Amino acid sequence: MESRPYRSILITGASSGIGAAVAHELAAPGVLIAITGRDSARLNTVETALQEKGADTISRVCDVTDRAAMSTLVADIEVRQPLDLIIANAGISSSAGAAAGEEETTRDIFAVNLAGVLNTVLPALTAMRPRHMGHVAIVSSIAGFRGMPSAPAYSASKVALKAWGDAIRPQLERDGITLSMIYPGFVESRITDANDFPMPFLMPAEKAAGIIVQGLKRGKKTIAFPWQTVWMTRLLCTLPGPIFNAILARAPKKKI
Repeated sequence: MESRPYRSILITGASSGIGAAVAHELAAPGVLIAITGRDSARLNTVETALQEKGADTISRVCDVTDRAAMSTLVADIEVRQPLDLIIANAGISSSAGAAAGEEETTRDIFAVNLAGVLNTVLPALTAMRPRHMGHVAIVSSIAGFRGMPSAPAYSASKVALKAWGDAIRPQLERDGITLSMIYPGFVESRITDANDFPMPFLMPAEKAAGIIVQGLKRGKKTIAFPWQTVWMTRLLCTLPGPIFNAILARAPKKKI
């Protein structure tokens, strides 16, 4: 399949981890890359590196839960260069579920991981639809294959993204818009740095970014990696509920 050129890109959660690495992978002369994050110092570091590779940049300290701010950002990018790729990547992680004291964390996870994606994707679709072209990428997780007792709110938010993406794909195809769903396993980042348990097949962010960008340029609908974790998780998901829950309930807990 012919590689796709991108000239105007929005990446949320790009101040570190997968988001920053993908931005580096896509940066080139003549490419406008808009990046968001919540830490201005880290975001500035990423922006400087993108500019050194010749990319034009927009950097915005922005909370994806702020619907108005995200709509404004999309509008500002459109003025500079019509968007042809967005990567809704911003997310947070925790083992929170429904236990006492976890209420606010659970709400925050859904606000960022689910509502934050809606706040990113929906205004971008409004801009792309009249052009009958564009590419939307949503970062879910291998944990989004099924609700997991080891990380109830996190996995459920990622399951919701998977279901929403699968459901809207036919609509977007009719509008000439490509949708890619991304399902990473463990990738080196500030989120995984906080985990104090073994993470099978932990992948450097740069390697993950290479897989993602290659898949996007090929127009792949599903980008899931590493294959070993994908295979093991899909196998687990075939187990009956009681057995699945018993195994995952003993798994190490995710941390913020």
